[in-house]
Amino acid sequence: MTVRTLIVTVAAAALLAACATHEVDFQGEGEGVVGQGAPVHAVIETPPVGLPGQDAADDPAVWASAAPVSIKGASVDAFVAGTDKKAGLYIYGLDGAILQFLPEGLLNNVDVAEGLSVGGRPQVVFGASDRTPGKTGIALYLFDPAGTGDNGVRPWGNVTTDVVEPYGFCFARRGAELHAILVGHEGELRQFVLTVGADGQPSARLVRTTEIGSISEGCAADEATDTIYIAEENVGVWRYDLDPASGATRTLIQPIAPGVLVADAEGLTVLADGAARYLIGSSQGDSTFPVWRIDGATPEYKGRFVVQQGAIDGVTGTDGLDALGGRVSARFPEGVVVVQDDVNDVGNQNFKYIDWRDIRTALGL
Repeated sequence: MTVRTLIVTVAAAALLAACATHEVDFQGEGEGVVGQGAPVHAVIETPPVGLPGQDAADDPAVWASAAPVSIKGASVDAFVAGTDKKAGLYIYGLDGAILQFLPEGLLNNVDVAEGLSVGGRPQVVFGASDRTPGKTGIALYLFDPAGTGDNGVRPWGNVTTDVVEPYGFCFARRGAELHAILVGHEGELRQFVLTVGADGQPSARLVRTTEIGSISEGCAADEATDTIYIAEENVGVWRYDLDPASGATRTLIQPIAPGVLVADAEGLTVLADGAARYLIGSSQGDSTFPVWRIDGATPEYKGRFVVQQGAIDGVTGTDGLDALGGRVSARFPEGVVVVQDDVNDVGNQNFKYIDWRDIRTALGL
């Protein structure tokens, strides 16, 4: 190795460490700034995440089963994965209680998918953007829905990338393929096809490399229309074709606009409600959640909701969110939306659960 190469390598490592461990972030990004929207209330919340004053909680993912499953000795219908971007991954029950914690490092966004088998057993796969120095890329985890006893979410492997600071992440199924989409802090977009190797370990094939333009994070797939939605924080929400051959081609479906989407544009999620499908975003700049119906020819803006103070405190400055329509549990028979709360009234940041029926009624959907 030459001296020049050594200097460049050391500089790159220093930049990565600075991005991942010393980023300028804080609580209160949306505190005191709440825009107009239809009011709803959270019905369940998780314990605080991280140490006091830390910007730690970031993004959730919801998974549900048609029959009860066993996780760490508990029988549940569904559970929520939530990232602590300073420390690892939490697994919560639908009552908000912690079922498991994996001290996996600097995980930012998380998503969940089905469709892969390992050792002949169908698995639930979790993926998270990983900013931990030395394993920057995508961290992968498995859960065996047929497992018993001390069954839990377990580490599976990593996908390394050229992205210096992985930020947003989402899965998407395309035919028989499972795609993993990584969004970098500076607007990089990388798309992989994820498979299982002969050794049972993950294998990833890079199928698209393009640039979004500037700082981006939120990522959500609508498999029914073969599309991906990505939030460029100070620009708006883009729609891409999931087909990697489409390259950089995209459509701006919602620019940053007062009263609709206020920068920063953050998390995105898609919820299916019968034949209808909705894209839900986080308008972090005014602590609201815009909703678009996306099963038609073009996305149709349907309004915004705000999570106000009720039995549980209100929600501000949301980073990540996730939603699942249909029966999730007896408590959420028609769907649930889970959001990160930047300023929690008791302790540090946490995640809050909202009944989809309340949102649907509030917006007249």
